[in-house]
Amino acid sequence: MDLIIVESPTKARTLGRFLDDKKFRVEATMGHIRDLPEKKLGVNVKEKFEPEYVLSSKKKETIDKLKKIAKTADKIYLATDPDREGEAIAWHVKEMLPKKAEIARITFHEITRSALDEALKHSGSINVDLVEAQAARRILDRLVGYKLSPLLWQKVRRGLSAGRVQSVAVRLIVEREREIEKFVPVEYWEIETLLQRMAGSDLPDSPKFLSKLVKKNGEKIEIKNGAEAQDVVKELESAGYEVAGVEKKDSRRNPPPPFTTSTLQQTASSRLGWSSKKTMNVAQDLYEQGLITYHRTDSTNLASEAVLRLRDYIKVNFGDQYLPEKARFFATKSKSAQEAHEAIRPTDVGEKGAGLHGDQAKLYDLIWKRFAACQMEQSITEITTLTVQAEGGQNLYSLETKGALEKFDGWRKVYGLTEETDEEGKIEPLPKLNEKDELKLLEVIPEQKFTQPPPRYNEASLIKTLEELGIGRPSTYAPIISTIQDRNYVEKKERQFSPTPLGIAVNDFLTEYFPNVLDYQFTAKMEDDLDEIAGGKKKRVPVLTEFYLPFEEKLEGVKKVAQRVAIQTEATGEACPKCKEGAVVIRVGRFGKFLSCSRFPDCDWRAPYIQKVEGIKCPKCGGEVIYKKTKKGKGFYGCSNYPKCDFASWRKPPKQ
Repeated sequence: MDLIIVESPTKARTLGRFLDDKKFRVEATMGHIRDLPEKKLGVNVKEKFEPEYVLSSKKKETIDKLKKIAKTADKIYLATDPDREGEAIAWHVKEMLPKKAEIARITFHEITRSALDEALKHSGSINVDLVEAQAARRILDRLVGYKLSPLLWQKVRRGLSAGRVQSVAVRLIVEREREIEKFVPVEYWEIETLLQRMAGSDLPDSPKFLSKLVKKNGEKIEIKNGAEAQDVVKELESAGYEVAGVEKKDSRRNPPPPFTTSTLQQTASSRLGWSSKKTMNVAQDLYEQGLITYHRTDSTNLASEAVLRLRDYIKVNFGDQYLPEKARFFATKSKSAQEAHEAIRPTDVGEKGAGLHGDQAKLYDLIWKRFAACQMEQSITEITTLTVQAEGGQNLYSLETKGALEKFDGWRKVYGLTEETDEEGKIEPLPKLNEKDELKLLEVIPEQKFTQPPPRYNEASLIKTLEELGIGRPSTYAPIISTIQDRNYVEKKERQFSPTPLGIAVNDFLTEYFPNVLDYQFTAKMEDDLDEIAGGKKKRVPVLTEFYLPFEEKLEGVKKVAQRVAIQTEATGEACPKCKEGAVVIRVGRFGKFLSCSRFPDCDWRAPYIQKVEGIKCPKCGGEVIYKKTKKGKGFYGCSNYPKCDFASWRKPPKQ
């Protein structure tokens, strides 16, 4: 009997459905079985950065079981995930198994019978370059975290930790917050007119429409204050209006490409309001059930067989008019993407997720629609640009309005609007008007506005920015975002990230003394170096040496010269109930915010920080709902009357 080793029990069960249990046995490692030790560096920086791997104490039973089964197996197939982490797990398993065992490596990007059969026919060996790349990343992150964290304890606050890529993400959020703080809004005015075609002897009144002022005497108009706006309003109120031009143009839009990890996380954030961590957890479940292809990818490539099956499906279910003459192929933007990998797609286009429920059904539906849409015809929208001329006093004003009429929905029949930015699908059709038609003014509508600061990052925009800068890879976006929140360096308010005082203090310290570590281009170059190790173009030791030697030298210098950093506190306006002299302030600790006396350590008063959820009452007792955290830092919504009332909600506040 042959043994197939995978990472998860769900994946093992799915594969078991395709296999003859008299010929194959499938077992799971339950993730990594070896890693660097928890309580020491575990890297010999003097001897070629050799890692000291130790077996996980929690996996002893699993390891013993795999060793026992391996002794009687005819052949062992290592079928872990087709990426660096999966390759590393396979390598560690091989190192643990009996040396005489016949071991082969198989990979597949979808858990289907055909993919498994093909993999078994073309089994190979472990890709040592991928293993080396994973080891390099793990060692690099360990060196940064293990060396910088004690320094942060000494110079900022005990219990802190630093991460190579996570710290860069915090820097982005801090810099955006400072842009917002420095932003000075500038006043400007926009003016619209509500118009209607004049009724003639043979023409009734047409529907009303708005037209926006864009030019004055042929030049773009800028109205800077209310006085200027009133002057223009007066002239527009007494002006005569007519249609100066009607331009119609077809706008053809191609469908968006199939999902990569990044675009799936961004779209799930925008459309479903999900965190990247939740998206990846649900995608993992779908992948392990054999419903979608591997979900950690930055490639938009599609298997030709999948495209052919999809084109047949579109023709049968939507008709020839929705099927392009040729199949679509999408260029992958990421230079690190492996074209052997695929985009995220359903393994069976005819399967619409029957039997799925809740979050799995929602994400599968999104993936299915994106995949189906990517091979459908363009959408065609007729865009009408209406130019209106108004003569007021000695000035000639031009106004403009746009209307849209969908002529053919194409791929939008399945997918709808692409994202919130796809304004074209939101424009209403205009009434039928012709050049020289006289118009009746119903109202002039001036509106005061102010320029807006750049928006804070949300999960979608942060992932997009990290990807554009070349920082992180498909498997790292969700852990990056989770880590910076778990460490209380940033917090999410109304789905947007703000840095905490602790995050600002740590960021400022690191950017001052370790500018290279937090430099965007430097971090992106390091990612490129890891990719080149994976591709066999560079070696692990020279890459680590180039980074570590100057880093270690800098570290020693900073220890001597850096001053201790003060973390800003947030005032509450209340006096300390213990000493009566200090003020109650909000501080950030290991497990989140807490209340303390401003005179600490002279006064040691402290209390939990309780965040009320405005307008929400407890469904059990009618008390106030508050947001708190457990001792391990996990947030939840509870009742302010605890322990008398034990209501708690771990995901979202109760509905009213």
